[in-house]
Amino acid sequence: MTTVIKNLLARKQKLIEQLDSTQDVRQREKIEQQLEKIRTALDFLDPPKKVSE
Repeated sequence: MTTVIKNLLARKQKLIEQLDSTQDVRQREKIEQQLEKIRTALDFLDPPKKVSE
């Protein structure tokens, strides 16, 4: 696992924790947008493995 992926996963975890503790709707939307960007980056850097049939 590369350093970039590790950093993205750490950032994702922090954002999830913030999302759990935040009540403000606007703040939650911003966090969700950041999470989506991180998910996209992770998918690009480490695509999900296809299950062979």
